[in-house]
Order: sequence, then C-alpha cells, then structure tokens
Amino acid sequence: MTNEPAAGASSGRIASLGELELVWPECEKGIGTVIRAPDSERLIAGVAVRPLELFSDDRGYFLEILRAGCDLVAGFGASTQTAAALSYPGTIKAFHYHLRQTDCWTPVAGTLQVALVDLRAGSPTFGARNTLYAGVLRPWQILIPPGVAHGYKVIGTQPALLVYVTDRFYDPADEGRLRFDDPRIHYDWELQHK
Repeated sequence: MTNEPAAGASSGRIASLGELELVWPECEKGIGTVIRAPDSERLIAGVAVRPLELFSDDRGYFLEILRAGCDLVAGFGASTQTAAALSYPGTIKAFHYHLRQTDCWTPVAGTLQVALVDLRAGSPTFGARNTLYAGVLRPWQILIPPGVAHGYKVIGTQPALLVYVTDRFYDPADEGRLRFDDPRIHYDWELQHK
C-alpha cells in the first residue's frame, strides 16, 4: 500500500494497492445523492444497503444486527471483527478509507448522516457521493467496500452508537484519512433544510 500525498489539486493519486488506485475526485459543493431506499440505483458501485427489522413492544425493542455467513457479511471469514463507536451530537468523523478492508455499518442508537465518496479510479461511479440517514428511525445496515471513503455526522440531540463489522482484523496501515472538509470532496456538512 502506498499512501503519499496527492500530486495535484485534483485527479492526483491518494493511495494504491495492486490494481486498486484511489484518486481525488473533483466534486461540486453538496451532499451528493440522498439514498432514500435500500435498492436505489444511485448507490455507489459495490455499496449495499439492507433494511433491518426492528421488533418493538412496550418494553423497548430488539434489533438483530447480523448472522455470521449471511446477508451483507456472507463473504466475511475467520478474521471478522466487531466493534462499536459512540459519538456525541454534532460530531463529524470523516473521511477515512481502506484498500483491503470492507466495513459493514449498523447505527443502533441515535441518527447518523452517513457520507460516502467513491475514490476508485476506473469505477463506474468514480467521484459519486451518497448520503444516507440511518439509525433508530431508519434501521439500515450499510456495506462499504475498499476504496469508498466514508464518514458520518451525528444528527439530532442524542448520542449515536455505531456497531460495525469488518472482514479483517484492524490494521492501522490500511486506515487512510482525508480531511472532513477537503475542497476536492467538497462535502457540505451544514444543515441542509434550514
């Protein structure tokens, strides 16, 4: 894996591994396509969304996150790792990417504004940005392949808890970071409906 700074203001290389090459897109300011349905044709190539069933009653709710070897994590093997991240309202954690690792995110408390950006040179959706609103009100599981930069903002007044499963153990050498406000990605983290 190489991870040198980009060579130009746009279309410079970010990182590469084998045939996977990540380059800077040139995006207009905005949030890209808002994904309102799990089967949207506007999803970035390789990203998958699965709605989860929430079982609620007068005591609270039960949410089954995953079954090993099934659904979005069907191809995950013995090196699967599960982790959780708690973030406070207004927190932005963005952007990072992997060259090897696939993530499967399930926000289980609060609400996240999930931002995805396709950095893969040669991808049919290179430069595309997706925004997904997921959490308790929309229990979605989101599969994020290598080369798709990802991050989130906690929206609302409650902390958010993200449970995520990866197809390999954490490797700091595979964790690339980009600024949340990089002008080439130009993602607009401000409130959209003022």
